[in-house]
Amino acid sequence: MASQMASRAASDFDSAPAVEAAPRRRSPTMRRLRAIGWNLIPPLTFVAIVGLWSFSIQFFKIPAYLLPAPGAVFQRVVTDAGMLWLNAKVTLTEIVLGFGLTVVFAIPLGLLIALSPIAKQTLYPPIMLLQLVPKIAVAPLFLVWLGFGMESKVLLTLLMTFFPLLLASISGFQILDQRLLYLTQSMGASTWQTFWYLRFPAALPVIFSGIKTSATIAATAAIVAEFVGANQGLGYVLLRGTSTLDIELTFAVLVVLTIIGIVINYAVEFSEWLMTPWQRRTRR
Repeated sequence: MASQMASRAASDFDSAPAVEAAPRRRSPTMRRLRAIGWNLIPPLTFVAIVGLWSFSIQFFKIPAYLLPAPGAVFQRVVTDAGMLWLNAKVTLTEIVLGFGLTVVFAIPLGLLIALSPIAKQTLYPPIMLLQLVPKIAVAPLFLVWLGFGMESKVLLTLLMTFFPLLLASISGFQILDQRLLYLTQSMGASTWQTFWYLRFPAALPVIFSGIKTSATIAATAAIVAEFVGANQGLGYVLLRGTSTLDIELTFAVLVVLTIIGIVINYAVEFSEWLMTPWQRRTRR
C-alpha cells in the first residue's frame, strides 16, 4: 500500500507542470543608475589614488623633494601649462604618426601572412628576427641616420608597436572556423563577400586587442626615443626635470602623459564600439 502511494505521488509530481522562476527585470531607471555607477568607478578610483597619495605624504612625513603633494603637482601643471602643451603636441604627434603607420602596415601584412603560406615562410622569419633585436640598442643608430628630428622618434615608435599588432592581426584572421568558409562558398558567396561579412568581423575583436596593446606601447616608445636624443617633447622635459631635481615638474609631466594615455585608450575603445556593433548587443 505504501509503495503504491509513493509511486502515485511520484507520477503526480512528474506530471505536474514545472514552475519556472520568472526572470527579474530591472526597470529603466535602475538600469540607468547602474550604468552611471559603473561608469563612475574609474574616476572614483583616480580620486581614491590621489587621496591615498596625499594621506601617505602627511602620515609618513615624506619630504617634498622626494614625493611632492598632489596639490603642488597640479598647481605646477597649471603654472607650466603653456610649456607642457607645446611639448605634449610634439610627443603626441610622434605617437599618432608612429602608431598610425603601425595600423596601416601591420593589419594588411597580418592578413597576407595569415592567408598565404608563401608569405608566412618568406616574410614572417625576417620580421621575427627584427623583433628580437633590442629597439633601445638601435635607437642611437636612428639618430645617426635620421638626426634629432621627429623622423627617428616616429621610426622607433613604429618598430616598437608593430609586432604586437601584427601577431594579433595574424591570429584574428586565422580564428575563423573553416566550416563557415565552406558554408558560405557553398551558398555562392564571393571571396570578397566572405572576407567583408565573415572573416573581417570575426577578426576585429582580436585585432582591437592588439591595437590596445600597441597604443599603450606607443606612448612609452615616443618617450624612450626622446630620452635617447631630443630638444623638445615631454621626454626631453622629463629628463630636464630629473637632471635639475625639479620633482614637481617631473610629476607634472607624468600627469600629462597619463592624460594622453587615457585619451588614446578611450579613442581606441570608441573606435571598437563603432566598428563592432554586434558586441554592443551581446553586452546588454
